[in-house]
Amino acid sequence: MQTLLMPGHANPAYTRNELHRVWVVEANLKDGARHISAQRRFYIDEDSWQFVLNESYDGRGELWKVGILNTLYDYALRGYIARAQMFHDLRSGAYVANRLVNEESQPNLMATPKGLSYFTPGNLRKKGRR
Repeated sequence: MQTLLMPGHANPAYTRNELHRVWVVEANLKDGARHISAQRRFYIDEDSWQFVLNESYDGRGELWKVGILNTLYDYALRGYIARAQMFHDLRSGAYVANRLVNEESQPNLMATPKGLSYFTPGNLRKKGRR
């Protein structure tokens, strides 16, 4: 983990990038409305239809925050799943990385659903005592 995350960004030696066609969706703040971001731009991967990159601009039109989503094709599921996510604040240089699951076993996305009875307060209380 020490070499995976570096000051300011993830270590590019551990990332894999490839060109994909994306759809670009731009959202602009309506006149008279208020929001922390005056403009946002979303890049949607044409293969997975997931938002793989987003940009947030401040009221002066300057790029302020960037979000990155890494995806992985799951052959059993026959679809893309979300993996590591990174959110960068470009002004402060801070960033948050989550879904870092390289050392964990892959979840079984094809498992039979637990059902509603699994999520009752009594059953969850029982599971929490173990």
